[in-house]
Amino acid sequence: MIRLRSLRNKLALLFFAITATAFGVIYFVVVPQLEQNLEREKMADLRRVADGAGPPLEGLIGRGDIRAPELDRRVRAAADAAGARVTLLSVQRSAGGRPVFFPLSDSREQRAVPDNAGLAARAVARARTQTGFRSFGAERLGQVAQPLQFDGDTVWVALYSRSLDDVAETVSFVRSRVLAATAVALLIALIGGWAVAQALARRVRRLEQAAKNVAQGRFIEPLPVTSEDELGQLTRTFNAMQAQLRQVDVARKEFVATASHELRTPIFSLSGFVELLQDEELDEETRREFLDTMAEQVARLQKLSVDLLDLSRLDAGSVELHEEPVELTDLARSVVREFRPALADHHTELEVRLPRAGVEARCDRERVVQIMRILLDNALRHTPEGTQVTVSADRDNGAAELTVADAGPGMSDGVRSKVFERFYTGDAARGAGLGLAIARELAERMDGRIELSCAAGTTAFTLALPVDSDERSRG
Repeated sequence: MIRLRSLRNKLALLFFAITATAFGVIYFVVVPQLEQNLEREKMADLRRVADGAGPPLEGLIGRGDIRAPELDRRVRAAADAAGARVTLLSVQRSAGGRPVFFPLSDSREQRAVPDNAGLAARAVARARTQTGFRSFGAERLGQVAQPLQFDGDTVWVALYSRSLDDVAETVSFVRSRVLAATAVALLIALIGGWAVAQALARRVRRLEQAAKNVAQGRFIEPLPVTSEDELGQLTRTFNAMQAQLRQVDVARKEFVATASHELRTPIFSLSGFVELLQDEELDEETRREFLDTMAEQVARLQKLSVDLLDLSRLDAGSVELHEEPVELTDLARSVVREFRPALADHHTELEVRLPRAGVEARCDRERVVQIMRILLDNALRHTPEGTQVTVSADRDNGAAELTVADAGPGMSDGVRSKVFERFYTGDAARGAGLGLAIARELAERMDGRIELSCAAGTTAFTLALPVDSDERSRG
């Protein structure tokens, strides 16, 4: 029973069973039908020739001058024409009206006559030719009983008998060949099925072992895809899954390492400042400077903890979005007002380009505000003081767009390709590198996108959101 649990043995037995069933159907269903069809054809041919030989025999009825030798000669002639044994039966009536049959002549001069009283009686009762079968010694006969009438009354019955042994021999030959073919086919099915199942089981075991390695955190080289069947597609899918899991594992390790570093740096800094503040000899100005620096580090920790919490919620899929029609121009003015103090400290000139007609999108208002804050904070954090920043809104190709652009130093090709990756900053002193990653995740959750474009002296981040259906119809 343990061996039957093997996929290899199950498939081999399945092939064996299918082959056995197919040949069993041939042997027990098709071959008997073949025998019946052959017998039916022989009986139809016998009946046809009996119809042709019947009238000459029927013409002999009532002739008083017919002698037994002449009658025997005529019966043998009918038998030769029919290619069958012909027995001529006389019909007598018993006291109860039942027909009684007596042999008058037989084409073979033998004492034993293959009469068939039941078939002959049926032919007399129905007054038409009847067919049937009878065993005569070791021989199986097909018989045709033909009623011969005189003045509307059945006087004689011509019984035509033909051996069906040739049919039995043909069917026996077919059966023996089917049995031989069955034995060969079953052997081939068992061996071939076992070989095919062995190959399939080997590929399945390879996938199983690879899956165990991945489950234990041991990533392996991609498995070879040797076919385009279902197992080949499964292998290709497994390779893709392993590659994704490897990336996730690497990202997780990098996330933990980077998050630990990002948290450790301000904590160590705060620890150092606390030790310095414990020194009572510090003057008031130095103490105030230390406190301001500590406040900056605390703000950095707060922002990092909020960003990490947002990322964890995004990864867990627990961020709830409440989409509704939102006027982006009003939203942009509100966020810009929040950044007035930061812009003043940065000595930045902010230009706002918002259309009077307004731009409406279907989105989550609070999440769009969060994205706008990230983009503006990013523009101030990574540009020199005094850099011009522009906030604009527009509609393009059926989408509502909010753009934050700065006239800073721009980005290299390498930075542009990684700017949305988690913890990538290009300058660790200027943030944890989580803001743009969060902004892109939020935009995609709202069926939108964030695009980066860099031209000569301008770096622009554009948030594109779907337009509300009513706004689309108006446009």
